[in-house]
Amino acid sequence: MNKKETLLEQIRADIIDNNICPDLAKTAKNLVMGDGNIDADIVFIGEAPGKNEDETGLPFVGAAGKFLDEMLMTAGMKRSDIYITNIVKYRPPNNRDPLPEEKKAFWPFLVRQLQVIRPKIVVTLGRHSMEYFLPEQKISMIHGDPKRISFGETKIVIVPLYHPAAALYNGSMRATLIEDFMKLPTIINILEKEKK
Repeated sequence: MNKKETLLEQIRADIIDNNICPDLAKTAKNLVMGDGNIDADIVFIGEAPGKNEDETGLPFVGAAGKFLDEMLMTAGMKRSDIYITNIVKYRPPNNRDPLPEEKKAFWPFLVRQLQVIRPKIVVTLGRHSMEYFLPEQKISMIHGDPKRISFGETKIVIVPLYHPAAALYNGSMRATLIEDFMKLPTIINILEKEKK
């Protein structure tokens, strides 16, 4: 295991050792940490695992995950180019929204994941993950617009997007999400040019 893998494995161990959200842990089958390229420039963050994710221990493997894969392909990316995780790492019972205290309990571990991976862009999927990076904002007003924020000692770019699950049941939101997704390669190119 390389250094990043070891650090990410330690985060997983710390969640279990510190008994984070014991009520969720009791009802969940798996702790769903994340998946993908740990050297990725882009990290996608959802809210919490669903039924399929809980079964497999991997994030975004259900219908929303398939839609996410389609959008990645449309934008010229694949899952192996990115890293994907959720704020809450256990499935809430009956796929209910994660509670504020559950998100708060898992937040420090998500911060540690990001500090290990060091992405240039964080794409939040849905309001639950967006509100931690961009408090007081409404996703309907800022979806698809990159925002540069201070994150610890560094600056990162946050791109808030609607959650793919919401778009599965709403045709107009689906079109909006695909359109927003198509902006990601341009945002990456702009950041690459800034570095030079």
